[in-house]
Amino acid sequence: MDEQTKLGFWGHVRKHRTLILSIAGVLLIAGITTGVFLLTYHKPVQVKTTATVKAAPKPPAVKYYSPLTGLPVADKTATTQPVTAVMIENSPDARPQSGLKDSGVVFEAIAEGGITRFMVLYQQEKPALLGPVRSIRVYDAEWVAPFNASVAHVGGSAAGLAEIRDGTYRDIDQFFNAATYYRASDRFAPHDVYTTSTLLDALNAKKGYTTSVFTGFSRVDGKPATTPTASTINITISSALYNSSYTYDKVTNTYARSQGGAPHLDRELGQITPSVVIAMRVDESTVLQDGYREQITTIGSGPATIFQNGIAIAATWHKTAKTAQITFTDATTGADVPLIRGQTWIAAVPNNGGAVTWQ
Repeated sequence: MDEQTKLGFWGHVRKHRTLILSIAGVLLIAGITTGVFLLTYHKPVQVKTTATVKAAPKPPAVKYYSPLTGLPVADKTATTQPVTAVMIENSPDARPQSGLKDSGVVFEAIAEGGITRFMVLYQQEKPALLGPVRSIRVYDAEWVAPFNASVAHVGGSAAGLAEIRDGTYRDIDQFFNAATYYRASDRFAPHDVYTTSTLLDALNAKKGYTTSVFTGFSRVDGKPATTPTASTINITISSALYNSSYTYDKVTNTYARSQGGAPHLDRELGQITPSVVIAMRVDESTVLQDGYREQITTIGSGPATIFQNGIAIAATWHKTAKTAQITFTDATTGADVPLIRGQTWIAAVPNNGGAVTWQ
């Protein structure tokens, strides 16, 4: 092999060796890289995700209200609890009375000779003592008829007894249920007949008067007026001993009642404070029946003034039938006027001689 051929041969060998070394270097680097990767590689951790399912919102709790006062009661059963009306006397010898403050609705009207009397309705209210209990008049029976109530009384006028005993009322007259009533030793007759909620409840249960289903007044939550316009109310119903007045308390949103020029107190519970006061103008006259008796027109309509939230509302009362509930509408718009929740005191003020003022 000549020199030139040798040089060509060894040049070719050097080229191949360089190529082989290059390839080996690449493989070495790749190997090192792969090793580093394998040493440092961590398998991704799979995180399980759980979809958040929102619980369905709970339905709002059902609220129940007394059909008599509009105040909240515990459950639906309480809304049909039996109603009892009690005739409570208001002559000076009967004062202070028991069971007036803790009551639902009070109707006040003249019984005779200008002397007023109260027909007091109870449902959830359970005062320990009630009285003095006195007699009933026909207009009392007509006002109580829509309430599906038992009526506690001691006799009555001839027309009143004929009405209450006609078979459509739950009559629990003392004359026929003497054990439910008693005579108090600290009062003299006829101002001494009393009863208790416990005794009346037992009598109602015995007679099967376990529920009362009726339509009460429209009710709404109370909200004191920012600027009261009727803070003092004066109601002339007959004479000074029986005329009443009310002083509005914005803090409690109630009216402190006075009569005969003094605070009207419940003997056991103190100051009487209704949430709503209504002066209902009525036609009234004296008629000869079993003696001279008051006669009040209960069916029809007439002016009324509703005092609540510290303001006076000019209204109209309506009663279309004996068994129909009294309703109150705005005198201007004719719209129903809801009464605020709580005790409601309704005074039957004679069109002839009666008066209602406020400031």
